[in-house]
Amino acid sequence: MPGIPPYYDWIAHHAHRRPTELAVHDLQTARKFTYADLDRRTAQLTAALATLGIAKGDRVALLAPNCAEYFELQFACGRLGAIMLPLNWRLTVPELEYILGDSTPKLLVHDKSFADQARALSANRLEIDPEDPASAYERALADAPPPPAPVELTHDDIAMVMYTSGTTGHPKGAIITHGMVFWNAVNLGIPALISPRTVQLVVLPLFHTGGLNCYANPVLHAGGAVLIMRAFDPGLALDYLSDKALGITHFFAVPAPYQFMMQHPKFQGADLSRLQIAGVGGAPCALSILEGWSARGVPLVQGWGMTETSPAGTMLDATDAIRKVGSAGKAMMHTAIRVVDDTGKDVPAGGIGELLIKGPNITPGYWNKPEATEAAFTDGWLHTGDAARLDDEGFVYIVDRWKDMYISGGENVYPAEVENVLFQLPQIADAAIIGVPSERWGEVGMAIIVRKADQPLEEGDVIRHCLGRLAKFKVPQAVTFVDVLPRNATGKVLKRELRTQFVGAGKPAIS
Repeated sequence: MPGIPPYYDWIAHHAHRRPTELAVHDLQTARKFTYADLDRRTAQLTAALATLGIAKGDRVALLAPNCAEYFELQFACGRLGAIMLPLNWRLTVPELEYILGDSTPKLLVHDKSFADQARALSANRLEIDPEDPASAYERALADAPPPPAPVELTHDDIAMVMYTSGTTGHPKGAIITHGMVFWNAVNLGIPALISPRTVQLVVLPLFHTGGLNCYANPVLHAGGAVLIMRAFDPGLALDYLSDKALGITHFFAVPAPYQFMMQHPKFQGADLSRLQIAGVGGAPCALSILEGWSARGVPLVQGWGMTETSPAGTMLDATDAIRKVGSAGKAMMHTAIRVVDDTGKDVPAGGIGELLIKGPNITPGYWNKPEATEAAFTDGWLHTGDAARLDDEGFVYIVDRWKDMYISGGENVYPAEVENVLFQLPQIADAAIIGVPSERWGEVGMAIIVRKADQPLEEGDVIRHCLGRLAKFKVPQAVTFVDVLPRNATGKVLKRELRTQFVGAGKPAIS
């Protein structure tokens, strides 16, 4: 019927039903967009892209810090059947060149702050400048003709390609279908209590699935509001959470932002009373972080997922947040999980194996990588690369990345367990464990630690602390102090860089 928006177009739907309700608030620029505003700008961008020759199946890349334009481009691509390609702005030009060479986008939309990189990457560009109403992007919207009719899509059509960082070699482009985005909104929206009254503060980068889909897209699916921070700042984030006028009800981050906020002087005085859900995922969360936020009346609701799972795979319901502290919960409603050993057999409760996952929220594969796609699946089950265990009630516990495990004297050691013990030391601001070669034991742990300012801490202090709390084979045999740990854009520690630095070629083994 004319005038009725397509089923997959959430913005058009809410513009029809609740046009004056807030959809997106860009906190950096103070720009606010109702659903009617967002629908209008999306329609203008759809028309502008069409005039540039963008059609179904074409890729459109975006290189920008967090901004409202992420959502305009996402839904404009959806109306054309084009494929959005969000780019990690922390990558170097050569790294981005590989991604663009692999995905071959027709257009690069970029923020003014990345103009130099954009010129080196593409001849076809459209520049965003949120501070300039006469920017190329705004002119393209203002000058656009009436938009074409939206194309017909199914859940199997590709919505975007997200390149995963990977641990070796080049990154892989995970294919994200419209169905994956929809099923994530369904799977995550219900247990996260997302509704039209939800107001979420978005701090993770929107080029990452955690920023875009935990919980921003589910919030827009429900008709709520997303408040965007251009870049994370712990003190400013606490100010926003405390602001009654903003009325923030939902927050999601990986462990690092929670840790940095907890260590900030404003933490104890922050008004966190309006938070209904504070979700954490992306990496095992140290017990000290969970306890620190719980002491402020905010139990962190843990979950697990990855780019390839759209991303929600498991979630711990708020009612179990304290009883099952440390668990990532159970599988989402429309998802199945297994924990298997090296032979593919299910391990009994309490045993550690690799987590496998299956469901309509799972990627169909990797862009231009049929071999990687084939290797990632067994009988339709995706190999996650995460080590996990199930308890006798079926709650999953993510032990660590399967690849981060090391073997010391024949015993498996999972760094997250040791890191959990390290964070009990009040002098430690940040810490990571990696396995390093040992002449005697094959591998042993090395603790890489960032001390808090003016807090004395020596190697012997660390080792003595661990000896009383861990089996001896888990105790790190070496301790190194650094000023900062390398992290990616979402806050995960880049252990591959630590291994390169401390276990690189020519480095002697620990005797």
